[in-house]
Amino acid sequence: MTDAEDNALSDEELMGRIARSDEHAFEILVQRHQRRILNLIYRSIGDRIQAEDVAQEVFLRVWRAAEDYERKSKFTTWVYRIAVNLCLDALKATHRKQPLVHLYGGAENPDENDGVLNGYDSAPSPEELLIDAEESGRIFAALQGLPANQRLAVVLKKFDGLSYDEISRILGCSVSAVESLLVRAKKTLREKLLSPRS
Repeated sequence: MTDAEDNALSDEELMGRIARSDEHAFEILVQRHQRRILNLIYRSIGDRIQAEDVAQEVFLRVWRAAEDYERKSKFTTWVYRIAVNLCLDALKATHRKQPLVHLYGGAENPDENDGVLNGYDSAPSPEELLIDAEESGRIFAALQGLPANQRLAVVLKKFDGLSYDEISRILGCSVSAVESLLVRAKKTLREKLLSPRS
């Protein structure tokens, strides 16, 4: 098959080939999903080096579990669930609460859609940048204080744009539980952001 034909394969078809130890199919799958998975992990644990290690472990598990993967399950939901479980493990192990993202979505390789400045027709003034940075810093500082499940729910909803149903399958809880996590997170964030500045 040509590269174009390989790239046209669905994730589920690639997983079928990976189950037969097809390394090229694995490379395609990793290239297709590594950025989103890395950004999800980075936003959840806040450490770029650790996030890269966890992302590597996610794809290692994908390779190892390819034979057991059930094609009736959507690949992205399945791989996100692996990533979320590893994030929770990492957070428990380190007991650290770090920022989900830097200012302007500012990982070393930020998502194109994450930047606070996207959507503006002209560049903001230095004064506007300072105000945006101050407000963004307060938001991300508040996010640090959220419990892990709330933080992950916010990341999956806000940054990845997933539906309540998708998030429920990834987190392994009901849709109503996801709604509850997001309501509590929103309430906590509002309280932190509306409290007087120190």
